[in-house]
Amino acid sequence: MKKNITLISFLLCSLIGLAQIPANYYSTATGTGLALKTNLRKIIDNVNDGITLEHLHSDQGYGALWTLYTRTAFRDIYYENDGSLLDMYSENPSGIDPYNYTNASQQCGSYNGEGDCFNREHLIPQSYFDGYAINPMKNDPFFVIPSDGKVNGDRNNLPFGKVGTATYTSQNGSKRGNGLNSGYALGYSGIVFEPIDEFKGDIARAFFYFATRYETDMTNFYNAANASSCQAKNMFDGSTGRAFTNPFLDILVKWHIDDPVSAKEIAINNDIYYNHQSNRNPYIDHPEYVGVIWNSFLGNDSFALENTISIYPNPAINNEVTISSEKELKSIIFYNINGQIIQEIKNPTRVDNSYKVTNLPSGFYLVQLGSDNAVSTKKVIVK
Repeated sequence: MKKNITLISFLLCSLIGLAQIPANYYSTATGTGLALKTNLRKIIDNVNDGITLEHLHSDQGYGALWTLYTRTAFRDIYYENDGSLLDMYSENPSGIDPYNYTNASQQCGSYNGEGDCFNREHLIPQSYFDGYAINPMKNDPFFVIPSDGKVNGDRNNLPFGKVGTATYTSQNGSKRGNGLNSGYALGYSGIVFEPIDEFKGDIARAFFYFATRYETDMTNFYNAANASSCQAKNMFDGSTGRAFTNPFLDILVKWHIDDPVSAKEIAINNDIYYNHQSNRNPYIDHPEYVGVIWNSFLGNDSFALENTISIYPNPAINNEVTISSEKELKSIIFYNINGQIIQEIKNPTRVDNSYKVTNLPSGFYLVQLGSDNAVSTKKVIVK
């Protein structure tokens, strides 16, 4: 059963995550839009791009994933806290897990049903890129994750999306069926696979990483993939730029916003960097990069509050900040590291799409911003 993840825990995880990002790792992550994505790619790829303090992606091979999955970061220290493999297809965040994987002998192998064994799932299916090249993509743990073999097989190489009516449901509620083709998922009615809400953001950030880390290869992947055999090809547009088609870009951004970065993702990001392949997922370290890069490409902006807000200066000067928002805000709430509300402003006064907040004590804050149909959370430092 999931522990009560309080705002205090979120704040502490945020501070821990920030503290473990290597100094100056993102110092060359400049620009906006696709220029920022390219600059991030230069930081995390395996090419010497001539930038300062490069941390080149060092491929460890396919077999090394089994060892990586035994490490604490990939284990359940967040829900039951029993040290079992944290598998997004068997974890039940609000109750007892239907089954657990506790040792390496449970690796697949063959399987007849759920709970028989776990394997290495390519969230971006191998069939999407192996017509062009196989390494290092086959071995990249930022999107090759441990998962139940049976459910992985049932997902096959389907695109991830929002299911309308499910024709298959796993024991923890992951499901398969025709795309909803309405709301933020408007535009696709083919068969999709939908994980439970707890892991939707994790999957979205894996896709954003893939499109960034392998930016220069995206056209080759798309041309090599067979649309009939790799159904997830529908998620991609074949470009090295925006990378994703609508509505799948809308779906991924929606999932990224609704399911913020978790302590599990922070731990995995740090473990992969420090102990495995020496690069990081920028969208775990800096979730705001998603909006900065892809906001202009969104086809459905009803949920895009996250991408329309900026807070400056940050760190604050003279104990005040300005919040700029394209959408009208209905509430602004500042929480301190103890989870206490420092300021709550309902129906704040808007001047030229901006809101000014004053008299903020020194400290680290999470700012919860609400509009009519969305909520966004930002970090602010007041010196």
